[in-house]
Amino acid sequence: MLAWLSAALGAAAIAALAPAQAPVRPGAPTVAQPAAPAVPVAPAPGRALTGEDVTAWLDGYMPYALHSGDIAGAVVTVVRDGQVIAARGYGYADVAKRRPVDPNLTLFRPGSVSKLVTWTAVMQQVEAGRLNLDADVNRYLDFVIPAYRGQPITLRQIMTHTAGFEEANKKLITYDARDVEPIGAYLKRHVPARVYAPGTTPAYSNWATTLAGYIVERVSGMAFDDYVEQRIFRPLDMRTASFRQPLPPRLRGLMAQGYPLGSGDPKPFEIVVPGPAGSLSASGLDMAKFMIAHLDGGRGVLRPGTAALMHDSPLAEVNPRSLIPPLNRMELGFFETNINGRRVIAHLGDTNQMHTSLHLFLAERTGLYVSFNSAGRDGAAHVVRGQLFQDFADRYFPGATLPAGRVDAATARQHAAALAGHWQVSRSSFTNFVDIANLFGQAEVGADAQGRLVIPSIKGANGVPVRWVEVAPYVWRDPAGHDRLAAQLVDGQPVRWSFDLVSPFMVWDRVPAHRNAAWLLPALYASLAVLLLTVLFWPAAWYLRRRYQAAAPLAGVPLRAARAARVMALAVLLVLGGWFWLISVLFGDSAPGDAALTLLQLASIVVFVGAVGVAGWNAWVTWRSERPWTRKLWAVLLLLATLVVLWVAVAFHLLALTVFY
Repeated sequence: MLAWLSAALGAAAIAALAPAQAPVRPGAPTVAQPAAPAVPVAPAPGRALTGEDVTAWLDGYMPYALHSGDIAGAVVTVVRDGQVIAARGYGYADVAKRRPVDPNLTLFRPGSVSKLVTWTAVMQQVEAGRLNLDADVNRYLDFVIPAYRGQPITLRQIMTHTAGFEEANKKLITYDARDVEPIGAYLKRHVPARVYAPGTTPAYSNWATTLAGYIVERVSGMAFDDYVEQRIFRPLDMRTASFRQPLPPRLRGLMAQGYPLGSGDPKPFEIVVPGPAGSLSASGLDMAKFMIAHLDGGRGVLRPGTAALMHDSPLAEVNPRSLIPPLNRMELGFFETNINGRRVIAHLGDTNQMHTSLHLFLAERTGLYVSFNSAGRDGAAHVVRGQLFQDFADRYFPGATLPAGRVDAATARQHAAALAGHWQVSRSSFTNFVDIANLFGQAEVGADAQGRLVIPSIKGANGVPVRWVEVAPYVWRDPAGHDRLAAQLVDGQPVRWSFDLVSPFMVWDRVPAHRNAAWLLPALYASLAVLLLTVLFWPAAWYLRRRYQAAAPLAGVPLRAARAARVMALAVLLVLGGWFWLISVLFGDSAPGDAALTLLQLASIVVFVGAVGVAGWNAWVTWRSERPWTRKLWAVLLLLATLVVLWVAVAFHLLALTVFY
C-alpha cells in the first residue's frame, strides 16, 4: 500500500504543452488548460520489444540497481499481446539461505497493487447488476457511513479516492497474526472522519478500499478471500495468489523474506489488517496473468465494456473540482501514469518492506510489473521502480518530441511567487494526534533566482530537489524527467497543486494561517528553548546559592509561583517527550497501547492547560513585585511559551480524546 511519505517514487509525464489559459469565472475553480499541441517532430525510433531484448536489458539493469541500493531481491515480468515475454528474478528471496528469487514461484507482497484485484471484484458485481457505482453505499451495508453535510458517498467516489475520508493509520500493518479479523469487524470499530465533501478532493484511503471489499462480501454472499480465489484467481489460473493471512500452508515456503536493507535481518510476515487494501501475496508470473487479463479487455474476469469503463472513465462522471488538468487522473481503481504521449494506467504498492509497481500500456497491449523485497538504502527501491518504468518507456515506446514550451521569465516569477508558501497534503489525519505530522510535514514552495519553482521535499532520482520550469500558465515540467506539476486556480489565484505521480490520489492545499509552519515552528522552537532554560535555571541557581552562601531572593507567594512555574515547565517538556516517544513507536514496528495513548492525552490536557494558568499566575505575581525587569520579561516569555505549546496542541489535536487514528 502506498505510504504517503514515499511520494517521490517513479514518475509519469507527457510532451511539453503550448501555453494556454482558461477564462476565469468568478467563484468557480479554474485550471490552466493545455492548448492544442504544436506539430510534433518525428519520434525517435524505439527498440523492438522482444523477449530477448528486454531480458538482456533487464539483466544489465537490475543487478547493479539491487547491489548499489542494498536491496535483497526483485522480480520483473513483462507481457505483450497476451504473452509473457520476460519473467526474471534477481537477488535473493532469503539472503541467509541464499534462496534465489524465482519469478514463477517466489511470492512477493505487492501492497496496494492488491487494490486492483478488489476493484476488479467490485466491477464484476457492477456488471452483475448487484452494485450501482453512483448509489449511496449505505444501501449495501449493515452499518451507517454518516453523511457529510447531507451528502452520502458512492462507490465511484471510493474507487477514485474522493470519498473524503481522513487517513486511518491504526493497525494498518502489524506482525501479529492475532490482529487478523473479519473485515466487517475492522470497519465497524471506527469510521474515519469525513474531512472533504465527496467527489471534490483526492485523498487516498485504505479504509475506503476495505469498505469496497466488504460490500463485495455483502452482495455476493461470499467471504472476500473466497470470492477473489473463485472469481478472479481461479479463472486466470493464478495458482500462487492469495489474500489470506497467514498464508495457506502450501504457499508459506514460497514467500520471500522482507528486509529493510538487503544487508540486514529480515522482518516477519507482514499482516495488512485492512486486507482488501493490500494483503495480496503472489508470484511475478501470476501478476503477469492478471496484467494480460486487463490488457485483453478483462478476458476471463470482466466483459470488454466493463474493463474499458474501469480503464478510461468518462470525464463527465468525475467531479471537475477533483481534477487538475493536464495532470494524470484517477480512473476506476487504476490511475494514469501517461508517458511519451502513451496512455498508461497503473498502481503502486508498498508494505513496510516490499515495494511494487504495475504499469499497463493500453494501446501497446504491454504490461510491466516489478516488486522488491527491501526498501533499500535511502528508499532505493522507490527510485528504482520509478526509473525502471521511465527507462522502459523511453527505450521501447518513445514519444514524439514536441517543441518545449516556456513561459516568459517575468510571468514565471510572478506565478512562482503566487504559489509560494506552505501547503498541506490531502491524504492525512486531521482530527486526532497524527495531525501533528501536518505541522512538521508541510510542503514549502518557493522559487530560485531564475524563477524556477522549487519544492525541497520533491526530489528527483538524483536526490536533488527538482527545479520546475513553467511551460504553460501554472503548469511546470521537470526539465530532467517526465513529471509535470500544475495548480488549480480560483479567481485567478492558485489554491491547490499536485504533480503527475500522485495527482490522481492526493493534492496539496494552502495551509490556513493558524496552522502555518512558517510562524508556528519558529515560535514552537523558541518556546521549547524558554521552557528548557527555565528548567535548567532551577538547579543552576540552587548550586550557585549553595556555592556562594547566597540567600534565596524569593519567599512567600513569589517563591511558590516561581517554583510552580518551573515544575509546570518541566511537566510540559516531559509530556512533549512522551508524544515524541509515542509517535516514534507508532511509525516503527509496533503501535502504542490504547492505555498509554489515553494517559498521554489526559496528561496533555492537564499539563498544557495548567501550565498556562500557572505561568499566568507567575507573570502576574512577578510584575506586581519589585523584581528586576529581566525577571519580569522572562515571566512574560514563559507565559507566551506555554500559550504557544497549548495552541499547537489544540490546533493539531494532541488533546483529542480518541484511541483511533
